[in-house]
Amino acid sequence: MRPRFERLEDGLAPWAARERDSRGRRYPEPEHEFRSPYQRDRDRIVHSTAFRRLEYKTQVFVNHEGDYYRTRLTHTLEVSQIARTIARALGLNEDLTEAVALAHDLGHTPFGHSGEEALNELMREHGGFEHNLHGLRVVDVLERRYPDFPGLNLTWEVREAFVRHVTPYDRPTDARGEFPPEETVHLEGQVVSAADAIAYNSHDLDDGLVSGLVSEADLRELRLWRRAEEAAGRASGRTGGRPGLPADAKLRRCAIVRQLINIQACDLIENSSHRIAESGVRSLADVRRCKDWLVRGSDELADEERELQRFLQERLYRHHRVMRMANKAKLFVEEIFQELVRHREDLPPEHRARIDEEREPVERVVCDYIAGMTDRYAQDAYKQLFHPYERM
Repeated sequence: MRPRFERLEDGLAPWAARERDSRGRRYPEPEHEFRSPYQRDRDRIVHSTAFRRLEYKTQVFVNHEGDYYRTRLTHTLEVSQIARTIARALGLNEDLTEAVALAHDLGHTPFGHSGEEALNELMREHGGFEHNLHGLRVVDVLERRYPDFPGLNLTWEVREAFVRHVTPYDRPTDARGEFPPEETVHLEGQVVSAADAIAYNSHDLDDGLVSGLVSEADLRELRLWRRAEEAAGRASGRTGGRPGLPADAKLRRCAIVRQLINIQACDLIENSSHRIAESGVRSLADVRRCKDWLVRGSDELADEERELQRFLQERLYRHHRVMRMANKAKLFVEEIFQELVRHREDLPPEHRARIDEEREPVERVVCDYIAGMTDRYAQDAYKQLFHPYERM
């Protein structure tokens, strides 16, 4: 290990993932003089095609519905921000945490979970589709930026996080068995899973309020929202302004959402610190032997978060306006898929070559192609395939 990075990592907690602990890359490369392996992973992710496309992929609201709403890219940046704060507080490796956070949604389809559900059904007889596992396929195979190897050749620890990313909406399984099932993911990966949940709990509510699909009156049913509202009221006026929540709806909403994030993140840090101390772990190897995740919020807050998630499911994600677009999205994906499987000549040349020269199944190639589309590109592709007067 290079002395410079060894000195930097001396300040990390004993259970953090250090450069010297890395299991390396699939294709060995010389290390960089001034950047750690995880910093290089972060940079490769940021410069990837899949990362740039996140700007025009759905979080909850499709891109054309408004410029304010979160996209997969803004969500990813928010997860990274929250995850780095938690990692620093716990003495973990921020470079690894950031790389995992920036990569965690690379495998998402256009139109969010609606696109994923449609592709999974279409691929049922061909191996299925799951966005975390597809993200691993993106960084291992589909990104083509280097002459010496396919994919981005990321470190084992960043790749591992794709198949161990667990939230109420994510349960990937490592069908290939590349990552030992008896091992638990590093704490940095656990932090990103927790930060992902905090981000969408808070920011999806924010988007729901802006859209008018939910109201503050609706949200006062939730214990966690009421707690955040009270905390925002206490925090107001501390810098010389008027005490209490502002009358302006936007300022009030922003103040409450800030507290919503703060409450969840602080609870996670405090509870995780106690769990780590009580577990007796002294190294990354000890973390991997733990059967239960050590990064976790308190039971009390977890119950309030589940209440919030049920609210999101029932009042936002299943709102008729959201479902109407979700159903249209599934139609786009299904019809594009079926048409391209029937007429592979409509695929771009580089994708046809994977079928003709590399002997990949047409269904998987079409699935990869659609999964890489942005919302806008998928809508344009649908028009070009099915609207007879659309310019090609």
